[in-house]
Amino acid sequence: MTQAPLSPFTRRSVKRIGTGVAAAAALTLLLTSCASDAGSSTDDSGEAASFGDASIQLSWIKNTEFMGEFVADDAGYFTDAGFDSVDLIPGPASAEAGVISGNVDLGIGNAISTGTVIAEEGAPLKIIGATYQKNPFTILSLKGVGNIATLDDLAGKTIGVQASNQSLWDAFLKINDIDPSTITVVPVEYDPTPLFNGEVDGWFAYLTNESIDAELAGLDPVNLPLADNGLPFVAETFTASDDAIANDREMLKALLVAEIKGWSDAINDPTAAATLTVDTYGKDLGLTMEKETRQAEIQATDLVVSDDTEANGLFTISDDLKKESIATLKAAGIDIDADTLFDTTLLDEVYEENPDLVAYSK
Repeated sequence: MTQAPLSPFTRRSVKRIGTGVAAAAALTLLLTSCASDAGSSTDDSGEAASFGDASIQLSWIKNTEFMGEFVADDAGYFTDAGFDSVDLIPGPASAEAGVISGNVDLGIGNAISTGTVIAEEGAPLKIIGATYQKNPFTILSLKGVGNIATLDDLAGKTIGVQASNQSLWDAFLKINDIDPSTITVVPVEYDPTPLFNGEVDGWFAYLTNESIDAELAGLDPVNLPLADNGLPFVAETFTASDDAIANDREMLKALLVAEIKGWSDAINDPTAAATLTVDTYGKDLGLTMEKETRQAEIQATDLVVSDDTEANGLFTISDDLKKESIATLKAAGIDIDADTLFDTTLLDEVYEENPDLVAYSK
């Protein structure tokens, strides 16, 4: 019987931790020890904590958008944190609905969607951390079609906007004092073919999705990122229920520990993260290495890491970023304050209790 290959992240972690150690066996032993020490879960008696099975609702299909979760699962970080298993449930699906119903322990969403259900429905939820420090929304155009590189370039253009993104589009126009009558909006779905065919000038898109499609097709994409043009907010956020924050606090913290280690490894080796996604977690989706690797690279360099995460650890949401997110929600007509939307005390406790995790995440 052929033995299954070791996880590329086990090998990568060994390389990072064990420079100067010669024997492969010694490297593996050192990795196991360090991974266990960096954020291991124990109960009050000092025994390893056991949380049984848990579940995380992903907001989209199993592509590289969730590479940190895949690494955490593949490298055994969820197991190290005290879980028998962690079910990574593919979307598209509402993180908020899953958490509210109790069907999942943690949901991955964004400040706009979570803020809406809290403000409008009184949902007992909080955002406890954020993978993306910078939201990935963009107005995508092509150099030969639209060429929308600045806010002024929007005048007279036709933009494809999905119904689910209409409120965010409206907020974008409002916060930048753009007269809606100067732009023609066309309702569209998610396939950007109308942009690629020249039927519209611009497209409400993701830097990590449609923009990559255009790049790989040789279409010279031009991006106008919302985060750099008046609408900064956290995305790929971890949403938990108020009840879990109060009564299952250690379980949530254990999930965050594993997530931090998984995302740290993925950021440090995005090519391996893309390989793991294509070959294992998304193997039935027809994903391509070219696109998934590019998405992994963009996430690692532009979206997940910031000055705040470098100083304080991954998933950090600074006070300034909270304020910016709240201002964006207000522009979108969502009336909510930071204390109602965010609870980052669990993440604070994770780093206080496991100081090595800050260094591990760099």
